[in-house]
Amino acid sequence: MAMSSFARRKGYTLSRNVTNYWSSESLRYSFTLTSFSRGFASGSEENDVVVIGGGPGGYVAAIKAAQLGLKTTCIEKRGTLGGTCLNVGCIPSKALLHSSHLYHEAKHTFGNHGVKLSSVEVDLPAMMAQKDKAVSNLTKGIEGLFKKNKVNYVKGYGKLISPSEVSVDTQEGENTVVKGKNIIIATGSDVKSLPGISIDEKRIVSSTGALALSEIPKKLVVIGAGYIGLEMGSVWGRLGSEITVVEFGPDIVPTMDGEIRKQFQRSLEKQGMKFVLKTKVVGVDTSGNGVKLTLEPAAGGNPTTFEADAVLVSAGRTPFTSALGLDNIGVEIDKAGRILVNERFATNVPGVYAIGDVIPGPMLAHKAEEDGVACVEFIAGKVGHVDYDKVPGVVYTHPEVAYVGKTEEQVKALGIDYCVGKFPFLANSRAKAIDDAEGLVKIVAEKETDKILGVHIMAPNAGELIHEAAIALQYDASSEDLARVCHAHPTLSEAVKEAAMATYDKPIHI
Repeated sequence: MAMSSFARRKGYTLSRNVTNYWSSESLRYSFTLTSFSRGFASGSEENDVVVIGGGPGGYVAAIKAAQLGLKTTCIEKRGTLGGTCLNVGCIPSKALLHSSHLYHEAKHTFGNHGVKLSSVEVDLPAMMAQKDKAVSNLTKGIEGLFKKNKVNYVKGYGKLISPSEVSVDTQEGENTVVKGKNIIIATGSDVKSLPGISIDEKRIVSSTGALALSEIPKKLVVIGAGYIGLEMGSVWGRLGSEITVVEFGPDIVPTMDGEIRKQFQRSLEKQGMKFVLKTKVVGVDTSGNGVKLTLEPAAGGNPTTFEADAVLVSAGRTPFTSALGLDNIGVEIDKAGRILVNERFATNVPGVYAIGDVIPGPMLAHKAEEDGVACVEFIAGKVGHVDYDKVPGVVYTHPEVAYVGKTEEQVKALGIDYCVGKFPFLANSRAKAIDDAEGLVKIVAEKETDKILGVHIMAPNAGELIHEAAIALQYDASSEDLARVCHAHPTLSEAVKEAAMATYDKPIHI
């Protein structure tokens, strides 16, 4: 984002916290600025900016570039804007999470609130139609934003043929070359495959297939206990599937604060989700009616078999950087296929930039958006800024888990003298009033200065609550600063205030 009054007051340099995920080797890359004039290109006209990819990073970069007066073209192979996030990721999954939660609440908790229902049934086609409608409306909305901001939109597969030219195989079956003084690679990521497991999107599905199952599987095995696996497991678990999560590592969501993680796992287990940790899948057999998996301890040992109706492979994502013509122009990538960039998102090839999932760092839509804005600001001769230490993360299960900043384990490893403040939602008036009081707020602060280092929330709507913590971290606020902000009553956010009070003093309501 732009370094406005806040960043200037804070005295940010161009590289402050931007280089955390990039190797020092990549920082040697040069950067050049070009002067631009307003205008929009088509055909052989030269653009100021060409963006390859229309996902959160790409479409935001394209719109921002146009707003800054740069002649901009965005190339997207999918045929609809929004990338994985909007089409087969963040948005459809949240639609299904919400719909499945409503069904689960109607079946299990409405009676506690005096709402009596004689029958509750799942209409899966209607649920899927609602999801698809939400996706369609949002993709059309982005196209409207492109028209409003005069971004030229090309539907097709783009491949670099020079540092200033992109060859595009259009959806109409034609080939055209789009020229640009600056090219931004924003092609996102793809599902990471596992050895010996072939995804057919029928019985063995990726997250994309899990969003479009035509029937509710009786038994669903989820391979991978990260954000995606737990969210999709929650969807189908609420609708009636028996969920077993197989994880190679010793923990679910390893980036999560340890204390929160333990409570979170217990919560999911109470909902019926089963976990098989420190285990790998070494074989899959689909010759029968279902799927037979062969499991083996991660450290080695005797194999066991497990049968299911469907398997979701959610072992992470990999940068989509192959078949883009990067070799043609000499763009450097690392062993994981990620494009190396400097603090201005510039690659080693002058005029070629990269943002979002294709570069090192968390593969999150909101992080990609921030990358996109900062990148085009640098291109336009302005000062961009992204602080990767303060990018929030959210797991959209129920309860949700959200966090920003450092975990207690990270603070301890850094040798920082710290203190912790916690407040349970069992003592929060709003949570008790709505009979949804599972979870807590945990704040980690530096002991000497009271500066907030990390905030971790497990609660209903934790993803909405985390942003006052993100603002507090961005402004280097102390726990007392946060605690002295008047919070409306009764609200879930009062738990954040009380946890802040517990960090440097004592909470009132416990």
